[in-house]
Amino acid sequence: MSAKYAWSEYFPARPPVSENSGHPAVSPLGDLYPPATEAEILQLEERLATELPPSYRQFLLFANGWGSDDDCCLLRVEEVGWLRDVDPPVAESWSAPKRENSWSVPDERYFVYGPEQDSIHYRGEYVRDTLLVGYWADGVALLNPHVSTAEGEWEAWYLAPGLPGANRYRSFWDLAMDELRMRYAH
Repeated sequence: MSAKYAWSEYFPARPPVSENSGHPAVSPLGDLYPPATEAEILQLEERLATELPPSYRQFLLFANGWGSDDDCCLLRVEEVGWLRDVDPPVAESWSAPKRENSWSVPDERYFVYGPEQDSIHYRGEYVRDTLLVGYWADGVALLNPHVSTAEGEWEAWYLAPGLPGANRYRSFWDLAMDELRMRYAH
């Protein structure tokens, strides 16, 4: 599984962090925190009452969080939670049907990813059940358990006030790779 999600290929090697250091390891891509332990991830899954998608789980085993500012930040395991619990106002504002994008979007419009996707075609009825995993600029990075692959990957969203809806990705891996492509040449 870890070979499929080779996070170390996209993040430079970082110096070891001592056990007594609470400081993140700094890379050109921002702050990478020391890896989460298997026990911490199992505690998170128990708290959420669900199994995490493989690419996100592998990321946490690589780095328990990324970034330390509002520009790009993936949360640490202790900060991750269901959007409805962690940020109820955001969950409510994005889950209420709006005239221009009333729920529910038909599959032929919804399951379009990549450049052909129109971000207005998201399913607001899923918002409350998404997992808040980070903040990108003025928006949020979410994982949607309502749409999953046979491999257990959950659909990933970038939801922001400047968008008419959500930029959706097939997985957390795709969301992270798009963010890296947009921010940094690899």
